[in-house]
Amino acid sequence: MFNSNFSRRNFLGLTAGAAGAAALAACGSSGPSDKGGSGSSSGSASYWSLSGEPGQPIRQAAIDRFNKANPDTKIAPEFFQNDAYKQKIKTAIGAGQAPTMIWGWGGGGLKSYVDASAVVDLTDWLGQNAAVKDKILTSSFGAGTVNGKVYALPIETVQPIVLFYNKKVFEKVGVQPPQSYGDILDLIPKFNAKGIAPFSLAGQSRWTNMMWLEFMLDRQAGSEVFDNVFSGKAGSWSDPQVLEMLTKVQDLVKGKAFINGFSSVTADSNADQALLYTGKAAMMVHGSWSFGIQKANGGDFVKSGGLGWMNFPPIDGGKGDPTNTVGNPGQYLSISSKASAAEQDIAKKFFSTTLVDDDEKAGWVKSGGVPVLKDADSLYTGDDAQFLKDMAAIASGAKTFAQSWDQALSPTAAETLLDNIAKLFQLQVTPQQWVDNMNAVIGK
Repeated sequence: MFNSNFSRRNFLGLTAGAAGAAALAACGSSGPSDKGGSGSSSGSASYWSLSGEPGQPIRQAAIDRFNKANPDTKIAPEFFQNDAYKQKIKTAIGAGQAPTMIWGWGGGGLKSYVDASAVVDLTDWLGQNAAVKDKILTSSFGAGTVNGKVYALPIETVQPIVLFYNKKVFEKVGVQPPQSYGDILDLIPKFNAKGIAPFSLAGQSRWTNMMWLEFMLDRQAGSEVFDNVFSGKAGSWSDPQVLEMLTKVQDLVKGKAFINGFSSVTADSNADQALLYTGKAAMMVHGSWSFGIQKANGGDFVKSGGLGWMNFPPIDGGKGDPTNTVGNPGQYLSISSKASAAEQDIAKKFFSTTLVDDDEKAGWVKSGGVPVLKDADSLYTGDDAQFLKDMAAIASGAKTFAQSWDQALSPTAAETLLDNIAKLFQLQVTPQQWVDNMNAVIGK
């Protein structure tokens, strides 16, 4: 992921201890670890990834398991803080000195590696190792796929975006959770009449607004439109369904669907979360990591059963499949095309054994995550069990699990996207202007 808000959106622990933990991609307290270098000697393979809790210990544990089982073909890891890693890996790939295994977020970053012939095509290997692919959620492969071929193995956790709601506020107003977009429109004036904002939104952070567009376009038009954008097809944003979606979004703003002053509310301060659990707002579209934030900061709100959640409802007459979701369908590991055959073999053995074993699955669940690995339901226990099961069901049941747009696009297109989304919500651009501005950066 290339935007500065990734640490807020990536994995936050859901257990009481992990809820306040740094995000998976957040800056760690140290730079590169001393547990291994970037180079690979004979019989070893290098692995670069992110430092910091809770992810680094789980990654290190996987490497330790592999090295113990394979003492003659070891993996040498090196961990970096988030921003340092992005620059380091970009420089290393450009210089032809990438580590054997490249950790990433898929999407636009992965596409740039593919365009530079820097990573190995794993399609045939996965075809020959069907048992490996079958252990991973099918919906997680999308962000690791470029031009129909898989270049990165989905690993670690999935984080769908969902519609959260305050059950106590709904009971107070005497209404039911929405089952369709039409229901959402009906609820807006009812909550406003009671002095309650229909939706919390941290609009100053921009990417929070983006979650609305992602779901609205999917429910309105299906996944094909953004697929065309991602593939670089010229003029893809000119689809009439996009204008319809953008108009609906601005109608929400004009209809006071969002908290007053939403454009000055920030996600980094968790102000949007507080608006929901304090009852100042009835609903909020946000990532699954929000559960941990609300559990940690909302007193007994979550524990008392005050928080509800659901997949974003269908738009009446829309073309999108209501099982679809968006968010983070996983994190990803690629193999450098510059690695030797022996190094590539070590990486593939790591992929096909340790990264899909039961210990890997249990490690991510224990830290409060929903793993990309299938059949983890029996591991979900305690107060968070139902939420984790529901997030796993959304991820596994999605016909399309779309990656967040600013992760899927190139850094240049992503910045233009976020800027224009902010202007759309502030009514500073028309839907047509938005389309024109975004068409101008397709493929850049």
